[in-house]
Amino acid sequence: MRYKFLLSLLVLVTTAILISCNATSKSQQKTQLEPPTTYADGARRITIDELDALMKNNEAVVIDVRNQAAYDLGHIPGSKLIPAGEILNHVSELPHDKLIVTYCS
Repeated sequence: MRYKFLLSLLVLVTTAILISCNATSKSQQKTQLEPPTTYADGARRITIDELDALMKNNEAVVIDVRNQAAYDLGHIPGSKLIPAGEILNHVSELPHDKLIVTYCS
């Protein structure tokens, strides 16, 4: 009787450990269909879904670097207009604790 109890306990503990290990390894895996593209400027590119998630979590600020006329025709909601030629004049306005996302089209 004691042997059956210890055997059952051993099987239960082993199963729990294997399930835990399997769950951890699956959650850490990311499916990557293509290797990331390396651009000449070295800047990271993000998808619309990534940008949406970053903005919802208040982890990113979006800077529109086009001119006022283009901005007035349409822009990403919540973005701030700083034309490309004026970026250096506005560096102090940019956050140091968030991802800065710029776009021009």
